[in-house]
Amino acid sequence: MIMEPVGKTIIISFMKKLFLILLLCLSPCAVGEGLPDLGDVSQTVLTPLQERQIGQQSMMQIRSSKQFLEDAEINDYLNRLGSRLVEKSTEPGLGFEFFSLNDYSINAFAMPGGFIGVNSGLLLTVQSESELAAVLSHEIAHVTQHHLARMVAGQKGDSLASMAAIAIAILAARSNPQASQAAMTGIQGHTIQKQLDFTRTHEQEADRIGLDILQKSNFNIHAMPEFLDRLQKATRLLEGNLPGYLRTHPITSERVADIGNRVHKQPYRLIEDSLDFQLVRTKLIAAQKIATDAIAYFSDALGAQKHGNPVAQRYGLVGALLRNNEIKRATQELEVLRKQAKSNPMIETLAGQVKRAAKNDADTLAFYRAAVQDFPQHRALIYDYTDLLLQSNQAEAAIKLLTEQLVRHPSDATLYNLQAHGYSIQGKRLEQHQAQAYAYAWQGNVFAAVEQLELAKRAGGSFYQLSIIESDLRELREMLDARVKR
Repeated sequence: MIMEPVGKTIIISFMKKLFLILLLCLSPCAVGEGLPDLGDVSQTVLTPLQERQIGQQSMMQIRSSKQFLEDAEINDYLNRLGSRLVEKSTEPGLGFEFFSLNDYSINAFAMPGGFIGVNSGLLLTVQSESELAAVLSHEIAHVTQHHLARMVAGQKGDSLASMAAIAIAILAARSNPQASQAAMTGIQGHTIQKQLDFTRTHEQEADRIGLDILQKSNFNIHAMPEFLDRLQKATRLLEGNLPGYLRTHPITSERVADIGNRVHKQPYRLIEDSLDFQLVRTKLIAAQKIATDAIAYFSDALGAQKHGNPVAQRYGLVGALLRNNEIKRATQELEVLRKQAKSNPMIETLAGQVKRAAKNDADTLAFYRAAVQDFPQHRALIYDYTDLLLQSNQAEAAIKLLTEQLVRHPSDATLYNLQAHGYSIQGKRLEQHQAQAYAYAWQGNVFAAVEQLELAKRAGGSFYQLSIIESDLRELREMLDARVKR
């Protein structure tokens, strides 16, 4: 299992390789000595393995940033929707990962190897689940068509230094247009223009392939041109202050017309949004408001002038009441909510949080046991249940459940943090610091991970355990040394 020492070593070794390959592929300082021999650059691309490794390392950096949205429910929803689309793509076996960013600007981006980020702002801007699926399909197409590799390989005649700089700029542009402009500083003007032209070609290809994915996945294909057209019209007067999505995904009238021509002969189908889509958007709306304002907003939505999905609005109201410590009213509204809606893991997670606030521990534990059996893969529910088990001095049961979840989610830092807490309760210092080391490592904090492994070593253990820790320490220190040399 993942928490056995051998499994831990595999994780650290894998992370080490990711980091070193990223340095070789992207560091301008490595040109001429660290980069692989590209030969005829017009015909050479990054291999799928290199793309995946670059994406993995980039994700470690993103997880360590303040922008990464640590919300398992939103991220799991994106992955469920994304998986449905990936199944209809040309590379259904590629291990895609979808994640959200705590950024209310309108943007989404693809990274090498199947990592796709979605800003909170885009989730709130789309007007239907089909529109969100259209954006994700477009980004999936960028990945399956290996556009990053083709961008780099397309710079025939350019120096390796320019190619390395452009690769960095492309990666930066997907998540931060301002960073991409800084990364391109010093690259000759004609090279930049060639790259922008090439990107427009990629956008057209991603539109065409993304539209095919959208249709095969049984979404409303008219959602793609509708979203682009609405975004273009809404921002036409903004001049240089365009949303990130328009800067990284240039929209032209020709591009909108081309998509429109592809769908206009197809019948218009109204596809009902899933409840999870509505709940995720409600959760993000609530997060933008202080508790009292959120209560007023959702109460108004459920009042005489009803608007929006009533189940989602009441979900938002219960959450806002809970934040404002109005436990009695939250409990009352929750009863109404659970009668309105079919069984749903996000609603059950919220119900558990209300029950915990009411401090009926015996009833709450029974509730969580049943809920986890019904929704064994809902991470937010697992987080809360194991935390409650730890508070109830049931560390052994919590650690067992966490270990099972880490098999499904081996890079989940929250699960490792909870496991470290469980080992602390049991007085298992070596295991506690090991688990904490993995939490830090997957968040990109290698220095803190080394410190935790040093503490684990001083805690003492068997020869086998200590040898594993020494091996992990060597590899983590090599990662730190590589960063210093860079």
